[in-house]
Order: sequence, then C-alpha cells, then structure tokens
Amino acid sequence: MNTYNDRFIKACFLEETDQIPVWFMRQAGRYQSAYRDIRSKYSIKEICKIPEICHKVTHLPVDQFNLDAAILFSDIMIPLEPMGVDFDYKPGIGPVIKEPVRSMKQIKSLIKVDVGYSLSYTGQTLNMLKDSLKVPCIGFIGAPFTLASYMIEGGPSKNYRHLKAFMYTQKDAWHLLMEKLTDLLIDYSLYQISSGASAMQIFDSWVGCLNRDDYKEYVLPYMKKITGAIKAHTSVPVILFGVQTQHLFSLIKEAGSDVIGVDWRSEIHNIWKNELNFEVAVQGNLDPCLLFADWPLIEKKAQEILERLDRPGFIFNLGHGILPGTPEDNVKRLAAFVQEYCIKV
Repeated sequence: MNTYNDRFIKACFLEETDQIPVWFMRQAGRYQSAYRDIRSKYSIKEICKIPEICHKVTHLPVDQFNLDAAILFSDIMIPLEPMGVDFDYKPGIGPVIKEPVRSMKQIKSLIKVDVGYSLSYTGQTLNMLKDSLKVPCIGFIGAPFTLASYMIEGGPSKNYRHLKAFMYTQKDAWHLLMEKLTDLLIDYSLYQISSGASAMQIFDSWVGCLNRDDYKEYVLPYMKKITGAIKAHTSVPVILFGVQTQHLFSLIKEAGSDVIGVDWRSEIHNIWKNELNFEVAVQGNLDPCLLFADWPLIEKKAQEILERLDRPGFIFNLGHGILPGTPEDNVKRLAAFVQEYCIKV
C-alpha cells in the first residue's frame, strides 16, 4: 500500500523521523538520460511553462531514485519575465539579461505581476503534482538579492562590479528594486503554496559575495519580510540556501527560515552546533563532484556526514546542485545508502 511519506517535512521542523530524509538540489537535469530526451524536444522555458511536461520532469528523479521530496522543475529567473525583464539561457553561461537594469527609470518601469495569471502554469503543475506524488513537493524562489544581481550584472559574474557599484551609489534605486522583487516573491511563494507546494526553498546563490555589514543593510530586511509573510499565511517550512556563506550563517538564521542549507565548503556539523545552536534544521552537504568518484569514496564521505549529524532536523543533500555528467548509478546508490544507513532497528 502506498502511503504519504512526510519524513522530509518532519525533519524541517526538528521532529523525529524513522530515517534521515534525502533529496538532491537540481535533482532533475542533464545528468539524467530521460531528462536529456525531453530536453532535446523542449527548451528550459518551454518545460517550465507546459504543465504536463513540467510534471513529468519533476517526477523523473523521485521515481528513479525513490527520494523523500520532489522539487518543482523551474528556474529562479522565471518570475522576472512578466516583470518586463527579457532573458535567455546561453549554453555554458546560464541566464543572460538582454538589457541589464541599472537605473531608477528602469526599476520604476518594472511591471507589477499578477502571479495567478502570468505564472498560472506553475500553479497548474503544482496542482498536478499534489495529486500524483507520495512525497512533499518543494516550491522555490530566487532570493531578491540574487535576482537583483542577475538583473544588474546581466548574467553570471566573477567580481559583481556592476552590482556592488549600483548598490553603494544608487541606494534609493537599490531599495526600490529590492522592494519590488520582495513583493513579487512573496506573492509567488504564497501562490505556489496554495497550489500544492509543501515547502519553499529560497535560493540566494550569490549572497556570499557580501560582507556581514552589507548583508545586514542591503539584504536582511527583505529576507525577513519574505519568511515572515510565508509564516504569517501558511504552515509550510522555509529553507534558505546560499553558497560561500560561511561568514553569514548567524545572519541567515536571523532571516527566519526553518532550515538552512550548507554548501560543501563548510563543516555542516560545526555550523549546526556553533553557528546555529541546533535551533533550526540543516540540509547538506556532500560535494557534488564526489559523485564522479568511485563508490567506496562516495560511501565513506557520506558516512562521515551521517555519523556527525545524529539528531532530529538533518536533511541529507548535496552541497550544491547535481552536475551534468554525474553517473546516474551513483545518485541512486547514494540515496539508497542514506536511507538504509539511517533505518532504526
């Protein structure tokens, strides 16, 4: 008999579970042959916008690897398009903004989005997933800082020169942009939850480029507003994840999420104990490159993480997304290893 598996949700709230839940960031993607077949027929935007295809792609890794959570197949950039931000995906680069946003005039002209209309395909997909999945489905958004970074830089950046120059010299414009993005992301989060998302993950991929003082001034108030709005209107857990954020964990905790994702550069057990005081759940943090190694090394490194995190509130994941070319068998064996290792007898 198939029953609903809620161990992921329990772990988010620091509750006891029968085994440690496991899922992987970027778990549907190019490393999967089944995804590559679909991707040969549809662009990323098309997959995100066609509910039947998005539903199928979201299911692929859950069905293949027996994971404890699904995550909606989408992209953090998707809600920017109805704002009037035109972008495309360039192979080997990622999202590229056609006209970077670097003036108050451009920010004032950004369109207020009716998420139920302009992003209705997301809601339709989540409704379908709610009816078909036996595990929670995680919805997600990009954090306002990371989205603003893409908008200002025009794409990925190594030094964030345009972003930081704009933030430091055009403070009024910066705060207006963050306010507009925050309002959109609150609406989009609540829409995803009302459509069937059982949790929300916020990706703040670039925020590690800031020091603590800048995070407090330019980012933290907006993160608090988003998590506060989600908690005021729903009972779903919120996960916050960024990379290279070793110096920011206490502030990220202050932002108000239930779970904090830890990337592979940090010792997750030390972060949980010393920076977070075991007061929130943690998620992570195997180096995704390890999945290219031989199985004995993968097993050894996964076991080291599992042995050190022996209390409720840990969700096993990678310390970033699964990389293209990752052997599918290693993903399958890792998921099974975590589940079998943690079964209580």
